[in-house]
Amino acid sequence: GLGDFTPGPGPRTLAIPGAPLVAVAICYEIIFPGQVVDDLFRPDWIFNATNDAWFGASIGPEQHLASARMRAVEEGLPVVRAANTGISAIIDANGEIVARLDTGRTDVINESLPAARTATPYGRFGDWTFLSLICAAWTLRFAFGLAKQRHKSVKTNPKEP
Repeated sequence: GLGDFTPGPGPRTLAIPGAPLVAVAICYEIIFPGQVVDDLFRPDWIFNATNDAWFGASIGPEQHLASARMRAVEEGLPVVRAANTGISAIIDANGEIVARLDTGRTDVINESLPAARTATPYGRFGDWTFLSLICAAWTLRFAFGLAKQRHKSVKTNPKEP
């Protein structure tokens, strides 16, 4: 029935004979950071199959495409997005759109798959990348605050001989 859904094992890389290794994100799965690529078996690209009809005449397809571009940058992997009612595109590993078909068009994109980059820090460590940067920033702020306070204290209360 309707409530019989159970989560799958998480992202998996598919090995298709004669093709580069691929991660598949179905529809809105592409919007979740850190949830598209298998950390242990890195693919060469990401394929996103989607149907954006439920967005209607809204900004939704553009936002969905923007999420796919973010995953490309986040993982350093090209994304091929096939949308039967939305924006289909090939996105390079830097998030740049190489080729695009807008909504309402039926056509074929004939482009080579862009190259992948090495795994990005976010691709390797996930949210720990940002958490460690935040901790480092707070540590530096605290250290500089103490040094400034100490310097001010020495200026206003010089040691007597």
